[in-house]
Amino acid sequence: MENFKFKKEFGQNFIFDGNLLSAIVSDAEITSDDEVLEIGAGAGTLTKKICEKAKKVVSYEIDKNLTEHLMDIQKQNGNLTVVMRDALKEDISEIEKHFEGNYKIVANLPYYITSPIIFKFLEQTNRVKSMTVMVQKEVAERFSAKENSKDYGISTIMINYYADVKYLRTVGRQMFTPPPNVDSALIKITPTKKEKAISDKKFSTVVKTAFSARRKTLSNNLAKLGISKTELEKLLEEMGKSPSTRAEQLSIKEFIFLCDKL
Repeated sequence: MENFKFKKEFGQNFIFDGNLLSAIVSDAEITSDDEVLEIGAGAGTLTKKICEKAKKVVSYEIDKNLTEHLMDIQKQNGNLTVVMRDALKEDISEIEKHFEGNYKIVANLPYYITSPIIFKFLEQTNRVKSMTVMVQKEVAERFSAKENSKDYGISTIMINYYADVKYLRTVGRQMFTPPPNVDSALIKITPTKKEKAISDKKFSTVVKTAFSARRKTLSNNLAKLGISKTELEKLLEEMGKSPSTRAEQLSIKEFIFLCDKL
């Protein structure tokens, strides 16, 4: 890999530190019974560590220049299947043909596909046991934020609507090759059977509209949905909230209640 040219368009930042790679696999709680999907095999350093623990590993990689290198790793690991395709564009049904049962996801995700990949699996399948993923530190803080904080917003509510999120560890930029401009964090996302709104699509619309102008009150923002402010304030009163309530002051359960009422 010494002569490998890193590609900016694929957001390539590889990890070579053995201790960190072992920590990621440990945090993902991979056992010999687990089937694992890795998104973004890259240099294959994490791939090899996962193979040491898992029953089966399916690793997707978009960069065709890595084919020969990854095929060599596949030859050395009988429980590994490398797929040289874009996991973001691949149908979930095609990905899941590789697995007998439910599976875990482990990934050092390129920053530009973080949210699309995570929400693809949260929204389109119920076969994922957990996702242990490396993301930008700022994104990890948003995903794990609490209400009434500056980081609490649309992405916080939408990811926690589907799953529990745990911030595991901060990973400095110096741990990657080449080093990115920001620090990263490892998070664990565990899908749960939580209380849901009548319609996921309407829930998403209500949340996005509620945060459309953070400085405005909830009733001002939600009035964009064609509901009178009087009606909205009456609903807030029913929830024990004042007319000056803002979106970041509502819990996910309160958003679900609000969405179903609307």
